[in-house]
Amino acid sequence: MAQTRMKVIFGHLNQRNQQAVVPQLLSSSARIGATSDDVGYQYTLNNSRLALAQRAFYEENGFLVIPNLVPDDKIDKWKDRFLDIVDGRVSSGKMLKMKDISLMKLKGVPGEQVVNKLQDFVWDEILSEHSTLPQVLDYVECFTGPNIMAMHTMLINKPPDPGSNTSRHPIHQDLHYFPFRPANRIVCAWTAMEKINRDNGCLFVIRGSHKGVLEQHDYPDWENGVNKMYHGVRGYDGVPKTMLSMEKGDTVFFHPILLHGSGANRTQYYRKAISCHFASSECDYIDVKGTTQENIAKEVEEIAVTKGIEGLNFKDIWKFRSRLVRGVEINL
Repeated sequence: MAQTRMKVIFGHLNQRNQQAVVPQLLSSSARIGATSDDVGYQYTLNNSRLALAQRAFYEENGFLVIPNLVPDDKIDKWKDRFLDIVDGRVSSGKMLKMKDISLMKLKGVPGEQVVNKLQDFVWDEILSEHSTLPQVLDYVECFTGPNIMAMHTMLINKPPDPGSNTSRHPIHQDLHYFPFRPANRIVCAWTAMEKINRDNGCLFVIRGSHKGVLEQHDYPDWENGVNKMYHGVRGYDGVPKTMLSMEKGDTVFFHPILLHGSGANRTQYYRKAISCHFASSECDYIDVKGTTQENIAKEVEEIAVTKGIEGLNFKDIWKFRSRLVRGVEINL
């Protein structure tokens, strides 16, 4: 058991991953929060929270799993809050409740059966605890530096797949959704709210893909349709993938260019996870006009209007949905 859990810590280390890593030198545009001790590292910052082996693993692979990071009582509290919100016992406010395309027409059923994502809970007094937990932020600081903004909060409720495969998520890069840079000072903290494996649609990642570039994202041509904003990249279906089986409370930290997705939920139970994308407040917003991100910018602006948030562009919407959680607010 101990040996198995150690493999989880280092993201299922194999012999190749245990060899020495020789990362590229940092470019000047990626050195926010860096010190002289960071020479030779591109994706992590010098911080005693990460062991050298963990830091090397993230540099090489673009992700790192930390077991048992979040206690059960917190997760149970967040699960109850999610159910209260989707069932209407608590107001969802400006939070976005997204529904699975194959289930959204169901009437008179509990919200858990149709809501597959709850986005932007950053100001909810209970769910926002995930993005302010000291043990989570201590690791986040290893990637962003000391000034940390919670940029994107989301609770994922993958429903039992009705046979349409709509519960899966296409291969994508999270940077596609973000109009701020540099990418190396952004990280996602994704926490399993229960045991997650292949059966209920665990995350899968393509190791080392964080060293690539942001690619074109579009809706995949899936026979039974695709959920709203489930953009993906093409050409990676046959590439080897690492499945991230996780226990309740395990948290994976991963780079925003890392190619990843998730499979369909083949069980009769709902698979929940809670996540937050963090960025250094020293990052800067960029103009996505004329880039591959124009399609998602337009879609986000249209959704904001339906939520009563009018007159804001893509950048302003991200300012609206973010929150300082450690250090000082600078640019974001």
